[in-house]
Amino acid sequence: MRKLLLLFIVLTTGVLFIARLFYLQVYDTSAAVLSESNAIKQQFEIPQRGRIYDRYGELLVSNQPSYDLMAIPREIKPFDTLKLCSLLNIDKERLVKQLNKAIHYSPRHPSVIVPTMSQEEFAYLGEQMRKFEGFFIQKRSLRDYQIDFGANFLGYIQEVHQGIIDKQPYYISGDLIGRQGVEQKYEELLRGKKGIKYLQKDRFNRVIGPYKEGTLDQEPEEGKNIYLTIDSELQKYGEELMQGKRGGIVAIEPSTGEILALVAAPNYDPALMVGRERSKNYSKLDNDSIAKPLYDRALLGEYAPGSPFKALTGLIALQEGAISLDDRVYCNGGMRYGRGRTFGCHHHKSPVQMITGIAYSCNAYFGTAYLNTLNKYNTPQEGIAAWQGHLKSFGLGDFMGYDLPIGRPGFIPGASYYNKIHDYPNRRWGSAATLSNSIGQGEVALTPMQMAHFTATIANRGWFYRPHIIKKIEGQDTIPSQFEQKNYTTIDAKHFEPVIQGLNDVYNYGTAANLKVPGIDISGKTGTAENYAKIDGVTTQLTDHSTFVAFAPKDNPKIAIAIFVENGYWGSRYGGRIASLMIEKYINREVTRKDLEQWILTHTLEEEYAKPLSGKPFKINY
Repeated sequence: MRKLLLLFIVLTTGVLFIARLFYLQVYDTSAAVLSESNAIKQQFEIPQRGRIYDRYGELLVSNQPSYDLMAIPREIKPFDTLKLCSLLNIDKERLVKQLNKAIHYSPRHPSVIVPTMSQEEFAYLGEQMRKFEGFFIQKRSLRDYQIDFGANFLGYIQEVHQGIIDKQPYYISGDLIGRQGVEQKYEELLRGKKGIKYLQKDRFNRVIGPYKEGTLDQEPEEGKNIYLTIDSELQKYGEELMQGKRGGIVAIEPSTGEILALVAAPNYDPALMVGRERSKNYSKLDNDSIAKPLYDRALLGEYAPGSPFKALTGLIALQEGAISLDDRVYCNGGMRYGRGRTFGCHHHKSPVQMITGIAYSCNAYFGTAYLNTLNKYNTPQEGIAAWQGHLKSFGLGDFMGYDLPIGRPGFIPGASYYNKIHDYPNRRWGSAATLSNSIGQGEVALTPMQMAHFTATIANRGWFYRPHIIKKIEGQDTIPSQFEQKNYTTIDAKHFEPVIQGLNDVYNYGTAANLKVPGIDISGKTGTAENYAKIDGVTTQLTDHSTFVAFAPKDNPKIAIAIFVENGYWGSRYGGRIASLMIEKYINREVTRKDLEQWILTHTLEEEYAKPLSGKPFKINY
């Protein structure tokens, strides 16, 4: 019996081994098995990356052919190192370094040794490739930029590193991946799908033909073309206006939430991120710690919004019943509060009501409206919570979920914040301790994107779509659903009309009366935001920032815009001029206010930005 059992076990084991071997040799064609087979060579085909267009179908980014020198380490035979280095115009140390990196990655799989060779280099090297066994040339496409602007929202592509390979099996060493901007956000659409061919090798390691007659091969799928909401002509104009300045411009179509322009200044030519010089160019841009061209101020810059915020203060006060349209506030250079303290203001006609208060940008009026809003509640904590809740309904104080990979939430302070910073017994701080919030100073911080967004929401009389930069995806009828969902604020629609009239009067007789554009009914708000920085460990007041928000036309608006210019003195000086020019450019496609244009194009703020280093005094506005 034991002999039979032993025979049964031996026979069964043998049958299992034979069956498994038969399965692996005949039926199992999985990629994992094929990739480990010494007799099968994998050859990937990189698809064309999807092209990028603007809202009108203008081509922004296409592709250009490029060639990589690849190597499979275990197949490399002894070769003339100096000869290859001469052909590639590289030094021996670099070649050795790349070969060691390839061995570390995988002896069996191909790795990039020299990327992005030109057509001429490819032709010159191709004639000599037979001398370098284990090396081969792989064709791929690099980005070909049709424009020299817009780098901040376009992004760039770069070679994947090991961390990406470990997390995303799709990529192998030498693959390219989108970084920053839409290249990163829509990477899976733009990259397409790699093709693969399995080639049979003989015992001398020579390719003798397709494996299984090519039945397992997969054709590459080109990436999807995408259309952006960006108006490339408006974007280019905005970047020209911001030459020699730092800050951001964001323009939005209120009725859709589509981003028309996204200007970060300073910016750079996206072509710098293509080719062998990409790494050197990136390092140069990244090491510029003063101008910070890689820092997208439109999405990342968190600033005190200044007086444009007064429109929100007014809306909240009306909704809370804390002030009426008929209430008058007297302003004689400011208002007194607390223990004899003064909340300063510039001189203008007095008294003012809601509409004239906006037109003249009266600090006293909006300080009163803000205090009335908080003081109607039993405690300042309850009052600030109500105020914060209204602002959050506009999408402020949070990352708004637009389709770009970077951004900052800004800051809308709440009760817990003030309970922490005001170290009073039993948290007994008063509403006046937060008074600066009423005019967009204090602890409030917004990005230019958020400022443009709340302006578009006011233009819509209280509703909005989330800002987005994708307009159309090739082969798809819709865009992501979150950008097609209508959102509403906590402010009743009826309260927007008087505030909008006040914004319109800013251009009619208020602080932007000299910025009118013939034939376009613009509503807007100037802003001057205080600017502090630590210099040699001392908090120093620098030249104020220039802020401006606007939309046009007043009824059925087509564009809402926010401008933020660092160290720009006051709102109408830089921000207001740029806003009027951008609005006219978008609506009429040409500019008639040549006086504004000439002034902006011939004035820079480079001297202001050099003052922290030069020691020259700053211009302080009162």
